[in-house]
Amino acid sequence: MIRHPPIQYMDRTRAYYAALRFGEPYVWAHHDDSPFARFDMPLTQARIGLVTTAAPFRSEYGDQGPGAKYNGAAKFFQVYAISTESEPDLRISHIAIDRNHTTAEDQNSYFPITAMRRAANRKTIRSLGPRFFGLPTDRDQECTVEIYGDDILKYCREDAIDAVLLFPNCPVCHQSVSLVARHLEAHGIPTVICGCAKDIVEYCGVPRFVFSDFPLGNSAGKPFDSGSQERVIDLALKLLISASSPGQTSCNTEHWAESDEWKNDYCDIEGLDPRTRENLRQEFERQQSIGYANKTSDSKRDKLVGAEQAD
Repeated sequence: MIRHPPIQYMDRTRAYYAALRFGEPYVWAHHDDSPFARFDMPLTQARIGLVTTAAPFRSEYGDQGPGAKYNGAAKFFQVYAISTESEPDLRISHIAIDRNHTTAEDQNSYFPITAMRRAANRKTIRSLGPRFFGLPTDRDQECTVEIYGDDILKYCREDAIDAVLLFPNCPVCHQSVSLVARHLEAHGIPTVICGCAKDIVEYCGVPRFVFSDFPLGNSAGKPFDSGSQERVIDLALKLLISASSPGQTSCNTEHWAESDEWKNDYCDIEGLDPRTRENLRQEFERQQSIGYANKTSDSKRDKLVGAEQAD
């Protein structure tokens, strides 16, 4: 069977938003090289941190369940830290995953807490970090590095994290984790990104990347397939050890389905009439404005907290 090459998400999304009559194309982050922190300790002595772009479920924000439409109200714009001993309920309705071919029914397909606990129980690693960290999805690259990246760096140092695995979902998520991985590496913390948007991660320039050619929303493996999920973690840990220079990509050899026809659908706008395109544009703008209101609210809250601390 002929296999299709990985989706070019930068080109696909650029064409999609141009067809919806948005403004200038988004300029994706690009670097020709990458900082690199060598992982120089046995895995059995390592405390591994997790970073996700999934959002904690909050019922007041509307439908965030499996198959939910893009929900701007569920976006978050502050880094969060949650105990890895908890049973978190994380959702990905707030981002542009592949809603045609995956439903986000299995949290373990985008947030591998179960597979990582198994790795710790088998003594493959010494332990998970005491907390995992939530990274906001934000097109603002400077904010992603200087605010979110600094927050995650601070949390990693507080928790004595030896290396970090990062799990993005949508196209912009892949850029966000790439920028934060670069930031962590520049400050001496080795990283591995596990994701599905190969072009975005490699264009940004990162030290280590495990690529799974799956629909967006499955960076940690196939849903309800523990073997697939553990395979992604195994690839990430092996790459963490083996990489001797930056820019290393390890490709997961699993296929999503017997056919690669699913790759034709993401951001496919061909055949849609002008009215449908206009409805899509208006709905996207509406959800973006809701998300922007959340970001503004979070910024105001930060200022209030800072003022209280200063007092």
